[in-house]
Amino acid sequence: MIRCFNHLSFLLFQPQGIGSPSVYHAVIVIFLEFFAWGLLTAPTLVVLHETFPKHTFLMNGLIQGVKGLLSFLSAPLIGALSDVWGRKSFLLLTVFFTCAPIPLMKISPWWYFAVISVSGVFAVTFSVVFAYVADITQEHERSMAYGLVSATFAASLVISPAIGAYLGRAYGDSLVVVLATAIALLDICFILVAVPESLPEKMRPASWGAPISWEQADPFASLKKVGQDSIVLLICITVFLSYLPEAGQYSSFFLYLRQIMGFSSESVAAFIAVLGILSIIAQTVVLSLLMRSIGNKNTILLGLGFQILQLAWYGFGSEPWMMWAAGAVAAMSSITFPAVSALVSRTADADQQGVVQGMITGIRGLCNGLGPALYGFIFYIFHVELNELPMLDNTLLFFQNSIIPGPPFLFGACSVLLALLVALFIPEHTNLNVRSSNWKKHCGSHGHPHSPQAPGEAKEPLLQDTNV
Repeated sequence: MIRCFNHLSFLLFQPQGIGSPSVYHAVIVIFLEFFAWGLLTAPTLVVLHETFPKHTFLMNGLIQGVKGLLSFLSAPLIGALSDVWGRKSFLLLTVFFTCAPIPLMKISPWWYFAVISVSGVFAVTFSVVFAYVADITQEHERSMAYGLVSATFAASLVISPAIGAYLGRAYGDSLVVVLATAIALLDICFILVAVPESLPEKMRPASWGAPISWEQADPFASLKKVGQDSIVLLICITVFLSYLPEAGQYSSFFLYLRQIMGFSSESVAAFIAVLGILSIIAQTVVLSLLMRSIGNKNTILLGLGFQILQLAWYGFGSEPWMMWAAGAVAAMSSITFPAVSALVSRTADADQQGVVQGMITGIRGLCNGLGPALYGFIFYIFHVELNELPMLDNTLLFFQNSIIPGPPFLFGACSVLLALLVALFIPEHTNLNVRSSNWKKHCGSHGHPHSPQAPGEAKEPLLQDTNV
């Protein structure tokens, strides 16, 4: 046993792998992890309703909310530790604990959802992957590399829910769980055997055992700087008011389609695929055209306008075709956050990019915890729950007795409307001035030339770990 432990330690902390560190190693890790979870989209919706039949939306919100808050609290510490101990070991930890709940779906649904909540402590694979990419790319290559990772994430969720739904209908959900578990194990083996360490070798002896300060591990450190500049404050308020309903929507919308709108598992999978493809097009081709034609600020306002429209449509919609139409509008609304990031990158000073991007990332992380819990609570207080009626009869009865079919989405539309009003006061061209002496001191003492925390490098991925 001691020999096995020594061998495992050797694999974890040595830079061996296949070839030199590359973006393709990171892409494969992301694809396998989220492909495994995408397979479970339809089975998870069924098990969630069977486990919590009376308060499905409330429990879903609490589960995803706890997971999001734990991720928000742990992300800075894991990032700081990966700067000291290397990326490979933390890639292994995050993938292992993120995928640990998968085999429990059929063994014990209660433990499955409990472990999902607790796994939020390590559900920050994207953060470590982006640090890995930052280690091995030059600054001018980083945007393209980040885009490739985000596009891979989207691609994995375009096809995997449909495959999971088909296999579940043809052979049963047990096969889907076994396949997802096998893919997760394949991802872990790939990290152990094929992924080389990205942190430069010359930095590891000097940083090994370096002390981790509270400022590095404090998840609220970036949020404390929000009020130091009025423009930063406006941007952060806009991000909070717009992303709070978005985070809640992602946590519950597919369950809403399945249990309230009467979508089949195949229809939900097709909806995810179409929405993913349209979002990729919107965030690349459409965003580029809009930025050149109407400008950065107007692109943000347009994206917020699309988000208000799609949330209101979700809130009042009572027919499946309305959900499909609103989904197309939702894809267009995905241009908002990339446009906000571009505005920050273009207007912030070169030595303050990381500070401002860190604030926005912190706001979004907080929303990933608050949004799902808030949506679950609103569903609960408006009694949007299911009884034991058949699906079709239950859906018809629900819409006959409900003036507003989706109250949380209408609340989200009001929140985004406030974000739009705040965004009107953001100037098109400005210089952000955030006092960042502590941050610079931190970078100077613990950073290195390839660190993802360096100025201008702390970019938030366009897609989030918790979107499914």
